[in-house]
Amino acid sequence: MSKREGEGCPRKNADAPQDRDGSGNPSSPVIAVFKVFQQELDTKHDKYERLVKISRDVTIESKRTIFLLHRVTSVPDAEDILNEAETKLDLVRQKIGQIAEELRGEDIFQFHRAFTPGIQEYVEAVSFLHYIRHRSLISLEEINARLVFMRTEKGLAEAQPAGSQVLTFQVTPSDYLLGVADLTGELMRMCISSVGNGDIDTPFQLSQFLRQIHDGFSYIGNTGPYEVSKKLHTLRQSLGKVEDACYTLRVRGSEIPKHMLADVFSSRTALMDPEEGVV
Repeated sequence: MSKREGEGCPRKNADAPQDRDGSGNPSSPVIAVFKVFQQELDTKHDKYERLVKISRDVTIESKRTIFLLHRVTSVPDAEDILNEAETKLDLVRQKIGQIAEELRGEDIFQFHRAFTPGIQEYVEAVSFLHYIRHRSLISLEEINARLVFMRTEKGLAEAQPAGSQVLTFQVTPSDYLLGVADLTGELMRMCISSVGNGDIDTPFQLSQFLRQIHDGFSYIGNTGPYEVSKKLHTLRQSLGKVEDACYTLRVRGSEIPKHMLADVFSSRTALMDPEEGVV
């Protein structure tokens, strides 16, 4: 028994210098490799945090643009508001250019979760503006066509002399779908505001447009991203509220004064079951 213990002692002593060399020697190749890993992870985490901050700025400015666009239903000439919204979106696109700069040479899907909330909000804002102007849905190709930048030593710009490098950002199809799904909520609010201002034609246009969007999402079904199926329920709620407003206008529109229609729709919307949707 004692001989076996004695045989084990030299083995421990022989291994001990190797452990000390691996953990205490800064010039160890193992330590050098892990220092490289540490630098790579620190660089990635720093970039991720910068993208989160830029995405937060994009979200805030996009929301402000959406709030501004809701004023078009209450002013006689909406062109000034639309031009101001376009200016705000130009500033948002500059922020997206910073995201494209951070993602240069990187795998976009490693950092996708950092900036996807801002991109979805931007898609919602730009599609809302496009619908007010053209009464149609903006395409993914049209959105990406505006996200082309010129990279120079001084920063990003949309037009620079020859020799500048082109920098592009591509909105993913999933971000586009999620932004369009959020658009339906803004269109529902626009419907109620329009009725309150005496516009009884816009709700019927919105109802038809939302029905087309709903049909498009129905074709996707469960094959799309997980978040799309979650937002589809909200889309159905928005469509149900707009169709309920159109039904009230058609059946009881002549009985209710125009200045009271918005209050009627607001109260009906508040009383609707939050689980209710369109089948």
